[in-house]
Amino acid sequence: MSLQKKIKIWLSLFILGLFISGITAISLDLEMQIASKLFGSGTMMDSYFPDFSQWIDRISAGLTDTYSKYPFIAYGTDWLAFAHVVLAILFFGPLKDPVKNIWVIDFGIICCILVVPFAIIFGQVRDLPYVWTVIDSSFGVFGIIPLLIVRKYIKQLEK
Repeated sequence: MSLQKKIKIWLSLFILGLFISGITAISLDLEMQIASKLFGSGTMMDSYFPDFSQWIDRISAGLTDTYSKYPFIAYGTDWLAFAHVVLAILFFGPLKDPVKNIWVIDFGIICCILVVPFAIIFGQVRDLPYVWTVIDSSFGVFGIIPLLIVRKYIKQLEK
């Protein structure tokens, strides 16, 4: 398989991940209601991970309560979705010309690195459970993998 094709596959996966993670921020309340029904109190998950189940229920209740009283608060997650979609579009540049647009890959790597301290700092500030910080950090940790692979392929392509 050619380097160009490998780059396109890895970048397409990364773009898809950004797009999906963004779009899911729009319907956060509905998604958490479903998660609460599947993983919240009284489910099988509750038997094994009661703290997790209670946290899911708390998030769902908090979103439902907040959005019913102050629906404009959801506008913040709408903009979060927008940012993810815009960032996904940014990566179309390296799809077209990876060598010329390697800076986009470097930008993405920096963003992935920044996810970890942001999750740690603001997870503490917002009093989130530690496991949630780990989950949020994983977006940066797993997101950087395809970008490092793509960067390596681009450097090979340059030669």
